[in-house]
Amino acid sequence: MILISKQTAAAVLEKALCDGADFSELYIEDTESNQIEMTDGTVKDAVSSRKHGAGIRVFSGVKSAYAYTADTSEKALLETARAAAAALECDGRTGTAAWQEKNYGSVPEMPIDSIDNTARIALMKKADAAARGYSSEITQAIIRIMEVDQRVTICNSEGVWAEDRRPRIRISVQAIASDGTGTQTGSESPGCSMGFEAFRERIDPEYCAVEAAKSAVTMLHAPECPAGYLPVIIDGGFGGVIFHEACGHSLEATSVSKGNSEFCGKLGQKIAADCVSAVDDGTLSGEWGHIGCDDEGTPSQRNLLIENGILKGYMIDKLGGRRMGMAPTGSSRRQGYNYAPTSRMTNTFILPGKDDPEEMIRATAEGLYARKMGGGSVNPLTGEFNFAVAEGYWIRNGAILTPVRGATLVGKGSEVLLRIDRVADKMWMAQGVCGSVSGQVPTNVGQPRIRVSEITIGGKGGAL
Repeated sequence: MILISKQTAAAVLEKALCDGADFSELYIEDTESNQIEMTDGTVKDAVSSRKHGAGIRVFSGVKSAYAYTADTSEKALLETARAAAAALECDGRTGTAAWQEKNYGSVPEMPIDSIDNTARIALMKKADAAARGYSSEITQAIIRIMEVDQRVTICNSEGVWAEDRRPRIRISVQAIASDGTGTQTGSESPGCSMGFEAFRERIDPEYCAVEAAKSAVTMLHAPECPAGYLPVIIDGGFGGVIFHEACGHSLEATSVSKGNSEFCGKLGQKIAADCVSAVDDGTLSGEWGHIGCDDEGTPSQRNLLIENGILKGYMIDKLGGRRMGMAPTGSSRRQGYNYAPTSRMTNTFILPGKDDPEEMIRATAEGLYARKMGGGSVNPLTGEFNFAVAEGYWIRNGAILTPVRGATLVGKGSEVLLRIDRVADKMWMAQGVCGSVSGQVPTNVGQPRIRVSEITIGGKGGAL
């Protein structure tokens, strides 16, 4: 699909420079989406939509302006470009460069518009039956399938012309368990950057449903977690949300370029334990956070953030790079055309170490094993965070004593990074949606199983 002609794009970029901006950029997207929700075997909602529009951005030094429109006719785009240009008071106009065209798109084998809803519903019914069949205490199952097929074209006055196609698919299973006096919820939400073929190659809805149900039933019968300042073992996959929130956001130029990060000016310095290395990698084909190019047209890349505890790099967008005097790293993202882009994570994870994951438990006299993490919050300026543990287990004398519920982890990102004393030899990732000033974007979080030597555990329970 051709989203815009070269002739129109050139005229729009030229118009955006008319009040003296030194850079102009056009982003245009066409996105199809589909979502179906089923509750207890009955379809409750089915929505298909299409989003089409464009955004125009101009720079003058480190000043920027952004305007957008749902009308992508040449007339409307020129008016939007003029509005963006007028928002900057500057002089020193420059012209546009010749296009350097690149297409990064991946074509799904089974795109969103080739699948009938009966195929989706059949998979959801199997997941529903698997969840409710796990235990008589599962009182409700909620299944959702979400699909997106986004096509974008990004061009700018420096000669970039980039096209990308980004199919994504995800299933979410929530299982609710009740014993008549209380309820607990378990969930699994795997996704990837593929078409519907993902259900043949990567995603097993019935397995997800059983895992969600098992978690709900386990937590239903778990005692409340005690509080303390003790070792915590955090599993891989979504356990990486702590690194994402408590450290990752603080390494984005969104914060660093404005001096709002605890890691400002610390390149080359030790910020984590020697056993910790971490990357952000948008090049991982098929992964949930994969992008061929970022939303400024810069090719995605593997960015080394931390190596053996030393801070090696930041995630940088074009405007942040101007402020920092550093090159972009393929990290600029946005939810859609109605958002200006900024630096964001893609697939962010701690690299595998050398430790035996079971030895971590055997070596812990007393502490918490966080098998599944829940949501949380963080202050990027200070790195202080608070996270819920969705599924936890208490460790005593090197063995799992009992499941526990209601646990929270409280700490500061920079301190926790230095207290990681074990990193296991296998890494895996889990899927999430990250919110920031440029909207909601799909991101992978990940890590091997790790142990933090000491961290504050919040809980309401007494001694076990």
